[in-house]
Amino acid sequence: MVNSRAVVKYYLYKATEAVEFYRPIMYLYFLSQGLSFTHIVIIEALYNVTTVVGEVPTGYVGDRIGRRKSLLVGAALITATLVGIALASSFVAFALLFICWSLGYNFRSGTEDAWVYETLADTDDTKAFTRVRGRGQSVALTAGVGASLVGGYLGGIDLSLPFLAAALFTGLGMVVIVTLDEPRTYEESDSSEMSIREALDVVASAVGQRKLRSFILYYFVLFSAITYLVFIFLQPVFEDVLTDLDPGVTLVVPLPAIDAYTLSIGAGNVETLLGGYYAAISLVSAAVTYRIGAIRERVGLRGWFVVVPLIVGALLVSMAVVPAMAFVALFVGWAVVEPTRVLAGQYVNDRVETLGRATVLSAMAMVSALTVIPFQLGSGVLSDLVSPLYALTIAGGLLIVGSLAILAWESPIPESSADAAGTEPTD
Repeated sequence: MVNSRAVVKYYLYKATEAVEFYRPIMYLYFLSQGLSFTHIVIIEALYNVTTVVGEVPTGYVGDRIGRRKSLLVGAALITATLVGIALASSFVAFALLFICWSLGYNFRSGTEDAWVYETLADTDDTKAFTRVRGRGQSVALTAGVGASLVGGYLGGIDLSLPFLAAALFTGLGMVVIVTLDEPRTYEESDSSEMSIREALDVVASAVGQRKLRSFILYYFVLFSAITYLVFIFLQPVFEDVLTDLDPGVTLVVPLPAIDAYTLSIGAGNVETLLGGYYAAISLVSAAVTYRIGAIRERVGLRGWFVVVPLIVGALLVSMAVVPAMAFVALFVGWAVVEPTRVLAGQYVNDRVETLGRATVLSAMAMVSALTVIPFQLGSGVLSDLVSPLYALTIAGGLLIVGSLAILAWESPIPESSADAAGTEPTD
């Protein structure tokens, strides 16, 4: 039977993630501080380089010091970084802060899923992972609906305010983390005594599994990289397409010397509109994620992972023909990220052992971060030379071609009745 007390605490923790406060205005804020698209992708690349360097070590630390302490360190780093971003005003400052930001999420990335899975393992109910993890993410996304609206409003006043609001809520999450219990499954394992050599052996063994190799390439490399570009360029593409559709819009290009700028659309402005847009994405994503267990039983893991990347790729490519399709492509491209992440978490967790679990999950994130760096740099240069919309269109084509090539080579999800039914066996 699921530990309902622990699950409720997990849901409270997820409600404090608060990323939606700054997400609607994040890149507009960077542009207003004088950064170019090339600057933005460089600091994003630094974020991912730090992830590459730091994921396995922080996952190893999470295995050694425990899940709760690792989550607490991550939350503290993220909180401090958000305050720093709100006060920063130079490319160098943002670059350093993004390194700290990445380290904060490094401590979270593998540890959160490990804590959930092992807490469920305490009651021999790991099959509930998709449901519990999905509903936890749904709680975060639902809280994000209101946060997006508030963040968009605060951004209209001052683009730094949403970061301060997010820091406040992330800090509240630290209070919740302190009340979490360590899973007995973790405490009874030898993770706290695992050597670095043993950790690397565990990672090599997991990544080398035939059942995981093509999935890692398909999800952690290709799909994650392309959807990350959607995240980076959603705001400028949204703004550009909106401006092109309404010739009466007056756009003042943000410069460091200008305290504020506006882009009026009727009675509103771009920050408020983006806040509503992100709120709608969060609402749909929350609804899908909440029901992800039932969706998994109906369509199967293989059905989801084969169809969704091709749909996202096709929608991104369609923007080259009909620019207004960007509103649909960006919406779908970002709305499916969290449900897909939950399903990927179940698939991977079912195929790794408790010993070194956080290290293995962090290694997967490291692979994803390493791969996205060339995508980021290339798309940043293309965006400055042509446009962000053109860069995303090229990315959509790569997603389609890459997905079909991997499917032709080796199916990322085995064709088995267990996988289709959502009850795959644990190795």
